[in-house]
Amino acid sequence: MPGPNASHNGEQEYKQQRQMSGAKKVSLLQRLSSWKGSDVQDVPPARCQNHQSTNNCNRNRSRSQSHDLSAATSTTTRSIRRLSQMRRRRSSYYFSENERRIRANDKEFNTQFKYHNNYIKTSKYTLLTFLPFNLLEQFQRLANFYFLCLLVLQLIPAISSLTPVTTAIPLIGVLTLTAVKDAYDDIQRHLSDSQVNNRKSKTLRNGKLIEAKWSDVQVGDVIRLDNNQFVAADILLITTSEPNGLCFIETAELDGETNLKAKQCLTETIELGEQHDALWSFNGEIICERPNNLLNKFEGTLIWKNQRFALDNDKILLRGCVLRNTQWCYGVVVFAGVDTKLMQNSGKTQFKSTGVDRLLNFIIIGIVLFLISICAFFAVACAIWEGLIGQHFQLYLPWDHIIPKDMVASGATVIGLLVFFSYAIVLNTVVPISLYVSVEVIRFVQSFLINWDEEMYYARTNTYAKARTTTLNEELGQIQYIFSDKTGTLTQNIMTFNKCSINGRTYGDVIDLRTGELIEINEAVPSIDFSGNPHHESDFRWYDRTLLDAVRSDEEHTHIFFRLLALCHTVMAETVDGRLEYQAQSPDEAALVSAARNFGFVFRTRTPNSITIEVMGRLEEYELLHILDFNNVRKRMSVILRRGNAVVLYCKGADNVIYDRLHGGQEDLKARTQDHLNKFAGEGLRTLVLAERRLTEQYYNDWRMRQQEASLAMDSREQRLNAIYEEIESEMQLVGVTAIEDKLQDGVPKSIANLQNAGIKIWVLTGDKQETAINIGYSCQLLTDELADVFIVDGSSVEEVEKQLRQFKESIKIFNRFRPGGTNEALNHLNSGSQMDPLSVTMTQTSAFMQETSSTPTPPPQIPPPAISVVTFRWDDKIKDNKGGPDSAECNDVFGDPEKSEDGRTPSSIVVDESTGFALVVNGHSLVHCLSPELESKFLDIASQCKAVICCRVTPLQKALVVELIKRAKNAVTLAIGDGANDVSMIKAAHIGVGISGQEGLQAVLSSDYAIAQFRYLERLLLVHGRWSYYRMCKFLRYFFYKNFAFTLCHCWYSLFCGFSAQTVFDPMFISVYNLFYTSLPVLALGVFEQDVSDKNSLEFPRLYTPGLKSELFNIREFIYSVLHGAFTSLILFLIPYGVYKDGVSQNGYILSDHMTLGAVVATILIVDNTAQVSLYTSYWTVVNHVTIWGSLIWYFVLDYFYNYVIGGPYVGSLTQAIKDLTFWVTMLITVVVLMAPVLAYKFYLLDVHPSLSDKIRQKSLKKIHSRASSDVRRTPSSRRGRRSVRSGYAFAHQEGFGRLITSGKIMHKLPQDFAFPLGLGTKKTQALHNNVSEGNNTSSTKPTANHHNNNNSNTNQNHSSMADITGGELNGGPNGGLGGGDRRATGETVRGSGGSSDLSPRAPCQDLDTINL
Repeated sequence: MPGPNASHNGEQEYKQQRQMSGAKKVSLLQRLSSWKGSDVQDVPPARCQNHQSTNNCNRNRSRSQSHDLSAATSTTTRSIRRLSQMRRRRSSYYFSENERRIRANDKEFNTQFKYHNNYIKTSKYTLLTFLPFNLLEQFQRLANFYFLCLLVLQLIPAISSLTPVTTAIPLIGVLTLTAVKDAYDDIQRHLSDSQVNNRKSKTLRNGKLIEAKWSDVQVGDVIRLDNNQFVAADILLITTSEPNGLCFIETAELDGETNLKAKQCLTETIELGEQHDALWSFNGEIICERPNNLLNKFEGTLIWKNQRFALDNDKILLRGCVLRNTQWCYGVVVFAGVDTKLMQNSGKTQFKSTGVDRLLNFIIIGIVLFLISICAFFAVACAIWEGLIGQHFQLYLPWDHIIPKDMVASGATVIGLLVFFSYAIVLNTVVPISLYVSVEVIRFVQSFLINWDEEMYYARTNTYAKARTTTLNEELGQIQYIFSDKTGTLTQNIMTFNKCSINGRTYGDVIDLRTGELIEINEAVPSIDFSGNPHHESDFRWYDRTLLDAVRSDEEHTHIFFRLLALCHTVMAETVDGRLEYQAQSPDEAALVSAARNFGFVFRTRTPNSITIEVMGRLEEYELLHILDFNNVRKRMSVILRRGNAVVLYCKGADNVIYDRLHGGQEDLKARTQDHLNKFAGEGLRTLVLAERRLTEQYYNDWRMRQQEASLAMDSREQRLNAIYEEIESEMQLVGVTAIEDKLQDGVPKSIANLQNAGIKIWVLTGDKQETAINIGYSCQLLTDELADVFIVDGSSVEEVEKQLRQFKESIKIFNRFRPGGTNEALNHLNSGSQMDPLSVTMTQTSAFMQETSSTPTPPPQIPPPAISVVTFRWDDKIKDNKGGPDSAECNDVFGDPEKSEDGRTPSSIVVDESTGFALVVNGHSLVHCLSPELESKFLDIASQCKAVICCRVTPLQKALVVELIKRAKNAVTLAIGDGANDVSMIKAAHIGVGISGQEGLQAVLSSDYAIAQFRYLERLLLVHGRWSYYRMCKFLRYFFYKNFAFTLCHCWYSLFCGFSAQTVFDPMFISVYNLFYTSLPVLALGVFEQDVSDKNSLEFPRLYTPGLKSELFNIREFIYSVLHGAFTSLILFLIPYGVYKDGVSQNGYILSDHMTLGAVVATILIVDNTAQVSLYTSYWTVVNHVTIWGSLIWYFVLDYFYNYVIGGPYVGSLTQAIKDLTFWVTMLITVVVLMAPVLAYKFYLLDVHPSLSDKIRQKSLKKIHSRASSDVRRTPSSRRGRRSVRSGYAFAHQEGFGRLITSGKIMHKLPQDFAFPLGLGTKKTQALHNNVSEGNNTSSTKPTANHHNNNNSNTNQNHSSMADITGGELNGGPNGGLGGGDRRATGETVRGSGGSSDLSPRAPCQDLDTINL
């Protein structure tokens, strides 16, 4: 857009065209003078239209003539000076940097500013520019430019020992394939642009409505839109077919929301209607903001008929929207083409690359440096050889004419310099140009495998998984952190009105009148019949009859409650097939209005100025004075209504926001309602607080005037309006609370459990309140009872947050004493005659270990139990270090290295279950301080030690900041998943963005890299497709580099026997097509179809995902191994045939020691070896693998025959003669055996001595042994619901809770069997040692609770998980150090304590010890 100077120049040109005579100049001067002297609100129309009143025109003309005569008498100098001053003043007022000026129906005026037209272009090329621009773009890639330089070098005969064809064929092939792909993509963009630009729009021209192309629409045009028609440009709405200037649009193309949104034009322009003459005479002048990408913000002013009118986003229709439920509307084009907000938001997506890509770029640079080093070495060696030996053979090997022959040293140096470039050409295949093409092909096919996966198909919405990018597949196998939204992602986002609190009384619970206990609501409980209400909804369910009785008995507070729900919203009502239906912007609002409807308070219709509801069959109409809408900052919405002489404000919003705005004197009601809020939040329900305020007419009128002044302000309008809203939304009366249930999606707990077992950390970033987020965390098993503790950061200042983080750090240090390799003080303490049972070490509260502890504590007479109940003592010499999850290094940073005894062994190992640990919950206001520079590192230090982190009450920006923090500080691979527009910033910030096609629209999907229909499919996306993609890509790269080094380095060994002359071993044509024709398809099949274990096993054993977290399958070490393997192969490939054929003679007496025979034999053995190696690499054979592997071997012989005998290659007959002799076959057999034997031996050694988890699983699969029971058995039902959470309810319990146990008082006396934590503590060695340790303490261990604790948990559950069958020996050295401290815990096995029984008792829950009185 032109700046202010350009606008000023445009204005001057426009004025110069109008100043055709002296009288006109004076008239213009008078016009500017009148503008200067008049008020801003009294700006006259810019021109006298033909259709204006004749009298008005005559008056204007006569006034202009009189001023012309009076001004003509003044001096010319003064007139010019004054004109210049007024131009500058007018320009500075109207043309600031942040403003844009448009005049309706005035093309001449608008043209001077050179605004963009409505033509859009997203394509990159034209027919003429495609070839040069595409080639220029491709050669900006380093690999392509490198091979172009090599091609140029090969054109120089003095340094090239290969024909240019060897480089030209693969380079042209790569460039052609890429160009075809780019051309196809650009053709699609051209077609899309053409389709959009050629859409028809009805435009007003010269008073007539004509059909014009979208590309012909100009800024300032008045256009007409019909129902279901796309908006051609960003327009200011001026008139509609609906009453009061209302219209409805769908913004799915902008933000993915399919709900209808209401727009309303100015009441002053409604009168224009469909009158084309009146619309053409409309000459309003619009002063507005410059083009920007803010979809929900617009500020401007309309100057029309000497008045100024405020313009906001509610009066703007954006390009890409669709007009719905409105017959027609008219608008003035404000932004067109690339200036529209849709195009402003369609910028380039942030480029994302995988870790493999970054490593590959680093490796390629290393290969180039290696190539330069090798070439330099051979150049020096060639110069030395020529100086010592070569000079004496010039008769047979003459030096080139450009070589100085007089001075041997100079000649040898020049030859060495030329040989440097020659070897750069010969060895260029060490940098494989086909690598990039192969990688893209593999990723492309893998994306289709994701799209075609029937296991990720959601039949309810007919939605498949969709890979929206083809460049990030293997990154799915390396995810370390998952950042997830809660609503709509973990939950269904299908809201149901579940409970409520009205005037301090709760409704929604069903009570058994006989016992007084709550009845669990299930399908067997009958719901209330609402059929007496003609507007009821058949799918609405409510079970508490007392609320319906209160409504029918005209109870005042319930009527106020439901009247507020029926009036305070932005829902649109419409009648479809005779039935009332609602269109809501969010499922929450729809659920609340639906609840009011079923209870007899039916929202019927709305206009911009009124709302009509039906209360118990009687119509009530309210005048709608204002809507103070909801946003993420306000977290509330209000409506101001008038009925009769009463003015009332209804408000609903977040509890903390509404409570701060209630008037005093209702503390008792607030306290009772707060209890209900806590109860609802504890049940995982979404709560809103309702309030009202009665306004006097005088107060409202005074407030309305100040609100209008703020709405017209050009500076800080939004801030001023917020202050005005704050004023009226105060001193409110509490009405009640709504509680809406948002149920979990299917399979979420199992998916989260598996992802955590895979070593992935999961963070939930949600806008919900703390209690709701925590209880949802327990429900979906993100938080479990095995956790040592849940830290909550809720400080409101930097000091408070810092103090809490410091306390949590101390907690982790104390936990250090009871983890593997803990300090010896703990053992000494246990063996010093303590009163404590050494295997019942527990702490009651988190606060118990907030106090400072000395480094060498002295045991008091009765030692307070430490805080952690998550340890298992083992005295097993076979225990190995923890090699499990990716965060073991992080833990070591905090806990330090384990202390060992003098003999180097740990005298006693304390094995900590991997499911134990900590969780962190952070509030949004505390997160602001946590992300500050002074606390960022401390927060990250604590969070990185936690298995799960929940951030609640966070804004979309905070979500992105958290993701960026982990990316930057931890250098970890992150994935963000969400379903709404508020998740877009997080999705774009993460390495991988996953969108869920949910109830909140498709904005997240449109911004994502992968789209799925349900959260549970993320488990398969990562553990199956992600792991497979990473595994395949790594295997492909290892084999690719191996075969290329094995091929290329043969020239190096041959150089030792050819005087370093850059002579090649192979036929130049073989060099050209080696990667393209002979070895490309087998390695592509390997990269596309390879898998080590099946998808079922990948899900059953999530630990298989761990190698990707550590980048174990392809890294610098694996690359060096591939290079060394290739170098060894090339050495054997060359030396054995060379030794055989050097002085060889065939049976017929023919000499075999010629260069071409040697080259043909080595090439053939190379192809055979490649075939054998890729066969050994392949674990999963398909028809494609068989065809490509064996077909490539056959293809080599066919192509070699065709090239040499049909085309007439120089090596004609070499291979044919060689294979006729037995020497060739024996040589090939010996060479292949020598090459394959070490590889086979090493693989068998690893399989037998150091098998991986996948090796063990394959072995078990071959034996057809079921390895593990259902993963549901591994995780026990959460018993935290009634204990660790301070709330009493729980929304997502799938089994009976503990309410009866609590009310019966049984839990106060003993720990029931159901409460036993399934942690098998120790082995038989542990039990024996425990008995020895505690033998002398039996008499003193007389705590009654301990006896109960032991005696009531003596049974043993022998339900072993199948993971034990597989990992039994990991399985002795695996992540858990054996099943004694790991998976045995999951079997539910318990062992008795020292109270005279042979088994040890399980530990108690961390916070249950107050109840059990340990």
